[in-house]
Amino acid sequence: MSTKKTFEERLQELEAIVTRLENGDVPLEEAISEFQKGMVLSKDLQKTLQSAEKTLVKVMQADGTELEMDA
Repeated sequence: MSTKKTFEERLQELEAIVTRLENGDVPLEEAISEFQKGMVLSKDLQKTLQSAEKTLVKVMQADGTELEMDA
C-alpha cells in the first residue's frame, strides 16, 4: 500500500531536484525529466499551501458559522 508523501517530503524532493539541476552535471534528457517532475511537485506544493491558507483564514463563530478574515 502506498502512502502519500508529506508536504515536507515533497518539498525535500523538489529541493533535491533543484540542487541537481543547478549543479549542471545532469545529462540533457535527465534534466528535462527532472525539470518536469519539479514542475509537478511545485504545482502540488502550491495547491497544498493555498488550501492551508484558506483553512487558516477562516474562524468559527460562536454559532458555528465561518467568518473569513482578510489575509
